[in-house]
Amino acid sequence: MAVTVLIVEDEEKIGRFLELELLHEGYEVMKAVNGREGLEKAQSGKADLVVLDVMLPELNGFEVLRRLRKNSDIPVIMLTARDEVMDKVAGLDGGADDYMTKPFAIEELLARIRLVLKKRGGGASIASRDKNQLSVGKLCMDVQRYEVSYDGEQVELTHREFELLKVLLENKNIVISRDTLLEKVCGYDYMGETNIIDVYVRYLRSKLDDVYQVKIIQTVRGVGYCIKDEN
Repeated sequence: MAVTVLIVEDEEKIGRFLELELLHEGYEVMKAVNGREGLEKAQSGKADLVVLDVMLPELNGFEVLRRLRKNSDIPVIMLTARDEVMDKVAGLDGGADDYMTKPFAIEELLARIRLVLKKRGGGASIASRDKNQLSVGKLCMDVQRYEVSYDGEQVELTHREFELLKVLLENKNIVISRDTLLEKVCGYDYMGETNIIDVYVRYLRSKLDDVYQVKIIQTVRGVGYCIKDEN
């Protein structure tokens, strides 16, 4: 799974430019347009690094950083339009990993992102986390903790419901046949009802689609089931 970068930037053109460049480099992107929204998303645990503008509405970047550092060590690269030494000192002393002044070359920002992630041990820690976390849209699964949530709300699943959802999430955008799902979820020596996968799909839909008014598991008639990435 790709590294996720949260862009906290209120200037729409700059935010969109950064988003496109990061997506092109293979990163996943989250965005926020003010300090409060940025703080909330940074604290959600869904991002691996934050690109944080200083001049933001509602909460400025320094305040976002100060509050974030109370309970999070997520890497932060700060951006500012002012080339003031004291601003840089304040940002770095406040816990920022790096600091860039606008305008900047996108190649330099990308290089600094790679360097910060490397210094933080991003390769190993993120890979370890991603191995245990699967998601699509607002649906998240923590394999290690055996937990599933939708938009932050816990979803209670039985063992087989969890295993079925796990197989589908691990194979996003791939249609999995009923026979393959049956073998992976129930075991190759399963001798019960042949329509058991259809039954568990219905159970999952009743707990996800019906509750949250979404359509997560798609039926491919005559073949099997699939979860498609929203992107």
